[in-house]
Amino acid sequence: MNQKELKELIEFLIEKDIAEFELERGDVKVKIKRAAEPAPVALPDSRYITVHPAPLEAGVHLAPSAPARVDLAAAAAPVPVPEEDLHIVRSPIVGTFYEAPSPGAPPFVKVGDTLEVGQVLCIVEAMKLMNEIECDAAGELVKKLVANGQPIEYGQEMFAIRPAK
Repeated sequence: MNQKELKELIEFLIEKDIAEFELERGDVKVKIKRAAEPAPVALPDSRYITVHPAPLEAGVHLAPSAPARVDLAAAAAPVPVPEEDLHIVRSPIVGTFYEAPSPGAPPFVKVGDTLEVGQVLCIVEAMKLMNEIECDAAGELVKKLVANGQPIEYGQEMFAIRPAK
């Protein structure tokens, strides 16, 4: 097989959109494999457009608009009070959060429990391994921030502890 025949073969494979081809003639073996084309780049969703207000020309006056309504329910909503200095226990790994050693068993800890350093708080399952997460500060458990069976991310907040004085 000469260079011209090889070039014609490649052009034919491109034309017919053939990704892989193998030919064996006697002691000559040719294998052609085309690289996959890169995935098309996602275009912005054409249903959404950005609207910029046009500048007003000199001498153009707009009618006054109606006064804005104030949502009294939203205004009366309590402003979140910053929490006292709580120690946050974060997940050291990505996985699934379990509050008990087995289904139907009582949870390792409950809100209001007094915790010691090294006490098991929960299990995080990652790749079929059950990883016990231990408490790293003594104090009272104030909040559980994740639900049993919930997938969690690395660094996600799991527990809030009021440190012992």
